[in-house]
Amino acid sequence: MARKKAGGTPATVALERAGVPFEVRAYEHDPSAASFGLEAAQALGVDTARVFKTLLADTDAGLVVGIVPVTGSLDLKALAAAVRVKRASMADPSVAERTTGYVVGGISPIGQRKQLVTVVDESARQHDTVLVSGGRRGLDLELTPTDLVAVTKGRYAAIARS
Repeated sequence: MARKKAGGTPATVALERAGVPFEVRAYEHDPSAASFGLEAAQALGVDTARVFKTLLADTDAGLVVGIVPVTGSLDLKALAAAVRVKRASMADPSVAERTTGYVVGGISPIGQRKQLVTVVDESARQHDTVLVSGGRRGLDLELTPTDLVAVTKGRYAAIARS
């Protein structure tokens, strides 16, 4: 995969600084779309299993990032177990925006204001590349799951529910 220069968001800047190869995948965002991730998959002509959403959970140990396929949901119990805490609940959207520096629907797991514990659903390993938000609605980044885990200092775990 060729590395593309695209200094448009903190996510693309972070990937460039880290020397991680990635591809920018932009599309025209429809404000009336019910699901940002499914919209991205359809607009980009990509299998929905390869498009992942970034969700923030509030845990006993602080905020945690969960990255799961757009076709599923975050299993909060599994996420809590993966980070060895008793419980997790979805973070308030305004807290997620403030903490990451991104808007809901465009929260990238890369280049966030604060480095958070990050868990990527293990299903990502099944794909050569995955797509995650690039830091704004209508912008996804394609990269290998290995690079995603490395750049976010994350780990894999089974945290998705169908």
